[in-house]
Amino acid sequence: MTAHEYEFLTTENIPEYIASQPELARRIDASNIVECKEVGDGNLNVVFIVTDGNGESLVLKQSLPYVRMTGEGWPMTPERANREAYALARQYGADPVHTVSLFKHDPDRYVIAMEDLSSYTVWRTALNNGERHEGAARQVGEFVALLAFSTSVYGMDRFDYSQAVAETQNPDLCTITEDLVFTEPAFDIGRNEVLPANEPDARALAEDSVFVAAMGQAKFMFMTHAEALIHGDLHTGSVMVRQANQGELGSSDVRVFDPEFAFYGPVAFDVGAVFANFTFASARARALGEDERAQWCLDQVHELWQGFSEAFRKSWTIRVNPTVWDSTHCEWQLAQWLRESVLFASAKMARRIVGAAKVSDIQTLSPEVREHAARAVLRASRACAAGWQGIHASADFTRLVGDELAAIGTAR
Repeated sequence: MTAHEYEFLTTENIPEYIASQPELARRIDASNIVECKEVGDGNLNVVFIVTDGNGESLVLKQSLPYVRMTGEGWPMTPERANREAYALARQYGADPVHTVSLFKHDPDRYVIAMEDLSSYTVWRTALNNGERHEGAARQVGEFVALLAFSTSVYGMDRFDYSQAVAETQNPDLCTITEDLVFTEPAFDIGRNEVLPANEPDARALAEDSVFVAAMGQAKFMFMTHAEALIHGDLHTGSVMVRQANQGELGSSDVRVFDPEFAFYGPVAFDVGAVFANFTFASARARALGEDERAQWCLDQVHELWQGFSEAFRKSWTIRVNPTVWDSTHCEWQLAQWLRESVLFASAKMARRIVGAAKVSDIQTLSPEVREHAARAVLRASRACAAGWQGIHASADFTRLVGDELAAIGTAR
């Protein structure tokens, strides 16, 4: 028996549930549901897309009181749904263009109802398929910057900021990140796994004292730098993309979703996470012999950083304290975040290769190709851990990572 007692959503009881919620019943006809499809593949929630006979649809996401892959043996607080709803509202306030719309939050059953993005594609899937959504990286950078500015002391009243920090504490999910991302890649507790051919690479990572020390720095920053409300699990799997304007080149529609790991943390953690995901995409392409595409994937780092830095500078004009926080401070802060982004990218690269939660960019490759891609990412991770404090431009990161990916090359 779990500590939380509430009814779980199922395909059978969802019509009744929608009918009982006036905000949802106005959006979709509960008496004429034609499809109710469970689509969640995560371990912490159930997710359904519900469609009525008029073609109206919405998504219902419910937090579970345990991790699905282990059941009640790994309890989790479902209150994280309340934090996610708060995060969605704050994200929408900061950047409504790139945030999924929240329709309803049910704190009693830990349910979030939001818009259906079925017409979009998960960005990771699109990248794996070789698609190029030009402009998407820049938009994600803008999203991170707008959220960072509007929820930090740069854009908020000091007392409102303090209250927001207190309201968004998320220790359960933060502990997962702290363990899986920063500790376990080097100190395996039995959850790590790699191909036999990559075991020497994983061992070299764990024995790299520079990497281990860097992860200690990254973990400390993650646990103590309450700079702004961050997404907390931003990657190409938590971004939806589609071509806008009938597929016009350079015009992409982007939505960021799934902020259940959101809390007040280091801004660079979100940026670095996406840097790492571009590295996965590039390593995949390089291992497949698609060198031009591999470079394009790394070039998205420049696009994201340009979108982020330009949006932050533009927001800087309305900072709450223009006295000591002048333009020099703004540039110092951006430079600091860029360096820290490379450190966090190092952590994300390592955990997705050796840790418990992999990425399809690498995992869907055949074993002989995957071996090369995984080795390249681990080498890039170690290079970033060693060189992050010497980063002065996004080109420094792409050069550092690109050299490591090219050194491993194509699986032949």
